Amino acid sequence: MASQIELSEEAIANLPHPDDGTMEVAPDLAYRRLAMVNVVFYGTRGAGDRQWVLIDTGVTGLAGRIESAAEERFGKGARPAAIILTHGHFDHTGSLKRLADQWDVPIYAHPLERPYLDGSASYPPPDPTVGGGVMPWLAPLFPRSPIDVSHRLRLLPQDHTVPEMPGWRWLHTPGHAPGHVSFWREADRTLIAGDAFITTNQESAYAVAVQAPEMHGPPKYFTTDWKAARLSVQDLASLNPEIVVTGHGRAMRGPEMQAALQRLAREFDQVAVPEQGRYVAAPARSEDGTVYDNP
Repeated sequence: MASQIELSEEAIANLPHPDDGTMEVAPDLAYRRLAMVNVVFYGTRGAGDRQWVLIDTGVTGLAGRIESAAEERFGKGARPAAIILTHGHFDHTGSLKRLADQWDVPIYAHPLERPYLDGSASYPPPDPTVGGGVMPWLAPLFPRSPIDVSHRLRLLPQDHTVPEMPGWRWLHTPGHAPGHVSFWREADRTLIAGDAFITTNQESAYAVAVQAPEMHGPPKYFTTDWKAARLSVQDLASLNPEIVVTGHGRAMRGPEMQAALQRLAREFDQVAVPEQGRYVAAPARSEDGTVYDNP
């Protein structure tokens, strides 16, 4: 069975703007690739101060580039109404503290991610044996210690609405992280998937660099519960989204993307799950606390 699901360029939903490299996929939704990860902007162009939302904050050292991209899209000095996290891995929270403090803005996350964001627990060790390529080999060098943004941290509402994003719902999509969430807008069937599934081969440094369009499960080296990850992909595929924006890789849309996502859901164990690895036989889960390491 193939370990990847390739797609043609026709599936890519990128609509580049010449100003700052930000890619708009809907009038009120755009993303920008920074280093190895995407950050997502919700809000219309020129929306102004406190009229937009930032989803995830990339790796450390990118705060200035995120601020510049936000200013070009929303206006000079425009601060977000909130920062919302898909999960707390280092490549999604690297610039979180600096941006939240500078913008004086609340941070929203799922309750199961709270220990990683209030300084009380680290993520489990990554698995460098899975997936092949240089990225898993480098994974032990990636930060996994908690950060402490507890004074700004808020929990996502229990009714699954998304703060400052009317018409959107958050969906609990664990596996890659215990409190991983994705965001869904039924009106135009748009999905912000985070790392529940991705559209590039994140294990390959070459694929990360060239962004060849492929449908993949979550990054293998940081996924700690493969059963939960499979159920999350199946739940998202059942929505049959028209547009998907993921944490890694390019946004995609249309029938070819939908067919690839359905195949990933059907063949997840063969396509996405490593043949062996630290968490294949012994998952780390929130239910028994094994997903939380003493920092």
